[in-house]
Amino acid sequence: MSDSADVAARHTAILTGDAEDPDGTTEALGRVFDAGAREFDRLTPTLWGPAGQALAFQLRLRPGDTVLDVCCGAGASAIPAAAAVGPTGLVHAVDVADELLELGRVAASDRALRNVDFVRADATRWEPPSNVPRGRYDVLSCSYGIFFLPHPNMATARLLRLLRPVSRVGVTVWRRGALDDVTGAYFDAVARHVPDAARPIGPSALADFDTPDALRAWLSRFGAASVEVNELSNLIPLSPEFAWDLVLGSALRGPLLSLAPEVVEAVRLEYLSLLTERDVEVADAGTLVATAVVVR
Repeated sequence: MSDSADVAARHTAILTGDAEDPDGTTEALGRVFDAGAREFDRLTPTLWGPAGQALAFQLRLRPGDTVLDVCCGAGASAIPAAAAVGPTGLVHAVDVADELLELGRVAASDRALRNVDFVRADATRWEPPSNVPRGRYDVLSCSYGIFFLPHPNMATARLLRLLRPVSRVGVTVWRRGALDDVTGAYFDAVARHVPDAARPIGPSALADFDTPDALRAWLSRFGAASVEVNELSNLIPLSPEFAWDLVLGSALRGPLLSLAPEVVEAVRLEYLSLLTERDVEVADAGTLVATAVVVR
């Protein structure tokens, strides 16, 4: 296992409160995101949605395409993908968070989309079911999820083997520095009220792909060609409500799961106070949207 994969696993384990078992974080992530489904949903219009829509457009999806969308959440990229591939296409949207999947099913139903299946499964063990033509997908899509896979490089290589010989892949990841002011204040607040709480250490789990050049190089490892990376600027006014939703509706919620309500409230107040003290008025949700052609 590469050093970067090990760092990614440790980083995710710490965020989910499962630092003792970095290889067993999948179920822990599911619990974290299930707990935050309501807040996750409130974040979608301003946070998850724009990137998912941008990814679907940049993939240049066509009617009839089959798409595997992993770490799909509530469908921010899977739902626009389903609209793009039409009734002759198919989207399999895979995640481990039941509550987010149900939100995706409701959203798809509201839009009368019958060509997208939201399935609870571990993406690293997924196999194409019998309704995938030719047994392989045309497209692999993952929005804000690659860094949650326990071993990103190995997992990505395996997922790419589920694609046709000539296929497309697309990911969104946080741009370097994105959300740093917000997450820095949050972890400082946690540390003040939970002195022995773990916090991310060492290089970021995003180190392999948080700049355009790094992301191009990372995709090239897997034989990707015609790599296109665009930067999506998304500066969101940081109201107290949004700031706390960002914690509760993301993996940041992990350290709070085992805390008493009064401690969580103390962390919330400390966090909002630190944002004010540090004049953090905007959440920089800058995102890299990358797509490529893979020929095997």
